[in-house]
Amino acid sequence: MEKKLSTSLKNIEPASIIFKLVVYLLLTGLAFVFLYPFLSMIVDSFKSYSDITNNTVKWFPRDPTFSNYALAWQALEVFETGWNSLLVTVISTVGHVISCSLVAYGFARFKFPLKNVFFGIVILSILVPAQTIIIPSYITWSNVGLDTTFMPMILPTFFGFGLRGGIFIFLFRQFFLRIPKSLEEAAMIDGCGRFKTFIKVVFPSTGATLIVCILLSIVWHFNDAYEPSIYIKSADMYLLPQMLEMLQSMMAQMQNDMTGGDTMNQISNEVQVMYHRGVVMAATTVCLSPLFIVYVALQRKFIAGVERSGLTGE
Repeated sequence: MEKKLSTSLKNIEPASIIFKLVVYLLLTGLAFVFLYPFLSMIVDSFKSYSDITNNTVKWFPRDPTFSNYALAWQALEVFETGWNSLLVTVISTVGHVISCSLVAYGFARFKFPLKNVFFGIVILSILVPAQTIIIPSYITWSNVGLDTTFMPMILPTFFGFGLRGGIFIFLFRQFFLRIPKSLEEAAMIDGCGRFKTFIKVVFPSTGATLIVCILLSIVWHFNDAYEPSIYIKSADMYLLPQMLEMLQSMMAQMQNDMTGGDTMNQISNEVQVMYHRGVVMAATTVCLSPLFIVYVALQRKFIAGVERSGLTGE
């Protein structure tokens, strides 16, 4: 046994050991760079005001507290804003899956004039920031009386638009191109039309690609605060990202020197002690928790879908 062990150790080259060590150190460093903001956010969410203002306290709070989460939950009005965010996210995701898969199937299987031109426009739409078209979009929704509702965020997804709809069309199209046409031809021989073939044969086989589109759509819609800030004006319709931005704005305003009498400064100091950076970090953690749970639940299928759909660049 000792001879085998000594022989195996001799076969290991020092250069390979050094190479692996360097690779592991680099990967560990990169992992820390990416994880540092999240670790810092979680640690700060448990810090009291005294820990936040003490520069010597970094990773281990001296006076850890859960009150930050209670204040964050109250400030975000989680039950109301969370329900609104869930409603918009779920309906928009369903709209994206239905419309983008149908459009992608058309690009993958049908021949029509200027097909490549239209697909190029779809790809080009991915590169267009929402801020560049928000004014004409707002005018359009205002003309039909829907500018203060959830419709500007939900309705476009059922027509293949919405947040990054072009990406979902591209992903579905790439997958549909890999499906053997013989499967569809067999279904048509059995009496299925094009649409029934899509519903019964093609769409159920999307699998991991469908998971990728669902997860990306959930993340993008749940985190979107730009469009809601443009369209949503009523407090009872606010979404979670909106409330988080309002809390962050309040914190930034309190950190600035406020003009006014002593009473105003005293009130500001009391509020600042209550709503400090730890509360904002707790609120951010609360907003990210649902997305983290969804990602953990779908992680394996998401990675498999990314590898198959071509997002890795292969």
